[in-house]
Amino acid sequence: MIYRQLLPGEEAVFDALGPVTPISYADGLAGGGFHPSRTWVAQRDGQVVARAAWVLPPGAAGDPWLEVFDLVDSPAVGASLLAAAHAALGGAHPFHVTLPADERVLEAARLAGLAPAVERRRFRWSGAPVESPALPVRPSTGPGEVRDLVSRIARPDVLTGSETALTVAGLDLARDPLPWVTGPAAAWHVLADGTGVAGTAGEACWPMLVYLGVRPEAAPGARSSLLAASLGALIAGGAEEVVADVESTLTDAMTDLDRAGFRQIRARMTLQPPRQAATSARLRSIER
Repeated sequence: MIYRQLLPGEEAVFDALGPVTPISYADGLAGGGFHPSRTWVAQRDGQVVARAAWVLPPGAAGDPWLEVFDLVDSPAVGASLLAAAHAALGGAHPFHVTLPADERVLEAARLAGLAPAVERRRFRWSGAPVESPALPVRPSTGPGEVRDLVSRIARPDVLTGSETALTVAGLDLARDPLPWVTGPAAAWHVLADGTGVAGTAGEACWPMLVYLGVRPEAAPGARSSLLAASLGALIAGGAEEVVADVESTLTDAMTDLDRAGFRQIRARMTLQPPRQAATSARLRSIER
């Protein structure tokens, strides 16, 4: 067995286990997210049996994350590959794995010291009828009001692209989502009684509901009313599809998204080094 970094020009070696989707490895190299120094392969008798690639977008404020990890050998081999890479990268980094995942991959990640931290599900709206808000919703009066309302919401229902925001811009969307809500159709919607707030962004990979949170004392229909107002703003800005990410434990929020015409298109689990995973678990416990 050989565990090694990929050399420049060895794209075909990395692709030996099949093309990377939705963005090819070669395109990722050209864009600067992938790099040979963050790409590793395991070879048995010259044949690639495992591969791993960490992504770090150009200019990102955070650390890389494991984006591609494929394995056609034993979990022990996969774990050894990750361990060798972790030593060269200065430690383990989060792994965002799309579910359902190969059990060998998950076992290899566990053996390499990564533990499940959170599962997020992505939903997409693509043209279903939008109802009018049942409760009064108005535009925010400005950044100060948004910051105040966000500070009063312990656990938002929707946080879309939170991992990307943290890595690229160093932003914790749960605490400071304002800088991430930019571009056409960027808007903040507030329940008239101040018990909920939602932010939309039209200039991202696609239009998205970035943030939505309601306080425990909010009236029934609060979340649905913010969803309706947010969709209306994005549609007015030309959106034909809208995405939203929700933690898998927030079943009420997922039900409201379903009623608003969103459909689940992806589930991803984040595995982290033990200290980070334990911190995430404690924070979610406190927020509950």
